[in-house]
Amino acid sequence: MRLSRFHLSTVKEVPADAEIVSHQLMLRTGMVRKLAAGIYTWSPLGLRVLRKVEAIVREEMNRAGAMEVLMPSIQPRELWEETERWQRFGGQLLKIKDRKEQEFCYGPTHEEVITDFARQELKSYKQLPLNFYQIQTKFRDEIRPRFGVMRAREFLMKDAYSFHLTQDCLAHEYANMYAAYTRIFTRLGLGFRAVQADSGAIGGDASHEFHVLADSGEDAIAFSTGSEYAANIELAEAVAPGQQRPPAQSPLTRVDTPRQKTIEEVSSFLNVQPAECVKTLIVRGRDGLVALCVRGDHEINEVKAQKLAELPGESELASEAEIEAVVGCKPGFIGPAGLPAGIPVIVDRAAAVLADFVCGGNQNGSHYTGANWGRDAVISRIEDLRKVVVGDPSPDGQGEIRIARGIEVGHVFQLGQKYAEAMGATVLDEAGQKRVMYMGCYGIGVSRIVAAAIEQNFDAAGVIWPDAIAPWRVAVCVINPKHDPAITAAADALYADLCAAGIDAVLDDRGLRAGQMFADIELIGIPHRVVVSERGLAAGTFEYRQRRASEAEALSRDQVFERLR
Repeated sequence: MRLSRFHLSTVKEVPADAEIVSHQLMLRTGMVRKLAAGIYTWSPLGLRVLRKVEAIVREEMNRAGAMEVLMPSIQPRELWEETERWQRFGGQLLKIKDRKEQEFCYGPTHEEVITDFARQELKSYKQLPLNFYQIQTKFRDEIRPRFGVMRAREFLMKDAYSFHLTQDCLAHEYANMYAAYTRIFTRLGLGFRAVQADSGAIGGDASHEFHVLADSGEDAIAFSTGSEYAANIELAEAVAPGQQRPPAQSPLTRVDTPRQKTIEEVSSFLNVQPAECVKTLIVRGRDGLVALCVRGDHEINEVKAQKLAELPGESELASEAEIEAVVGCKPGFIGPAGLPAGIPVIVDRAAAVLADFVCGGNQNGSHYTGANWGRDAVISRIEDLRKVVVGDPSPDGQGEIRIARGIEVGHVFQLGQKYAEAMGATVLDEAGQKRVMYMGCYGIGVSRIVAAAIEQNFDAAGVIWPDAIAPWRVAVCVINPKHDPAITAAADALYADLCAAGIDAVLDDRGLRAGQMFADIELIGIPHRVVVSERGLAAGTFEYRQRRASEAEALSRDQVFERLR
């Protein structure tokens, strides 16, 4: 490819509406252009990167034995009604009607469609196991699309779905996909971590997320200093303290805290540590209000809380009016001591071993000191309710917890029989009996990977692409202010030789000044640059520079090829 014949449109200014580096650089390099909120056109430059990511994903999925299909992006309401997700999926589901007033959605995911395909195509256990995948555009109507293609409404995704007769067979394919994902992200040249995760709206029994590690990541990852343990912070277990609860030493005493509502305000006012306080949240349960208690320096983990039997599958705070009507005080003064008997009190493991703690007094403007479980406050049940923090012991008993930021780019699920059972996807087993199939689901955000790679690989000059997904691996730059035919011929010959050797190269023959040319090449992130100039030609060398290197080197033709190989 010659840049003189390529659409390359770069800008120096940082766009005002771009908050994170990847969004800024994708706009500055001209990789994408915004059409509407969360919807982007990919330019020829951006599409080259996107297609390289897609090719690696496709190669490894094929290598793992999956078969590519292509399902419709428009899906009928009836399928989503079968799994009861038409309403449950929420506002992210873009619903549309055709001229006959029949309802459809623009697919945000394809569990229903692939299950419908499987129940029609698969009749016998002899056809199993099978794994189907596609690389296709999805649409989720994000309430606040942001960060460019990182959280867009329209995006490119690889989604795969496997079908099995038994749970053991599903577990085997899950391990196969886990290994395939590890190969994919390794080949992409990204620093990543696989973590245990919550299955969320997709559902299922077991799941892992694959995160590209970056400071700008929206997700917090808990990992061990002494082992390979890693989990999304929403799922990471907070291990129960090793010590027993000490006996009560202080009497329960009500103290005035007229303007102190938060843990920080109360602990400062009473000259105690937040870890000596109990924080109580009142949430809506299945049969009324429920109290959740954690230590003052800890935070409720909503994902853990919503799995409690007393809650209706979500963790929703009660309103101020509801709390005042039942408890008799405003939020900020609630505590487990003296709560009405009908409110279950579920206590986190770390809070359950406190004695003589500070908590809300269940009266406006007051708190208790010297509160104790059993004597003053009843524990309905002890659970793991909190988010882990740095320094917690690792759940596997090896090392301590540390926390890093990550960008989720892949997710694998063991769905079990959730969708197959809801949609009647069965096969006949060896005995001729109908058996509901087990399913796995495996997704990769192809377009998100492009942004995540930038978040992990950039400097002040621009993008630094890993070789595998760069728009081109090497740029041949021609410095020829005198329009010397020999320099042009040498550049053309080098470019042709690189292409013949299977090295993805671009020839910058735009006739720009060296500074402007180099700035563009660095901005768009080409990993290797080779300069053809009058001085180099006279010396029989080329000026080579690797994108991360601070200095250029004078290399012979053979040395250039050796580096690039």
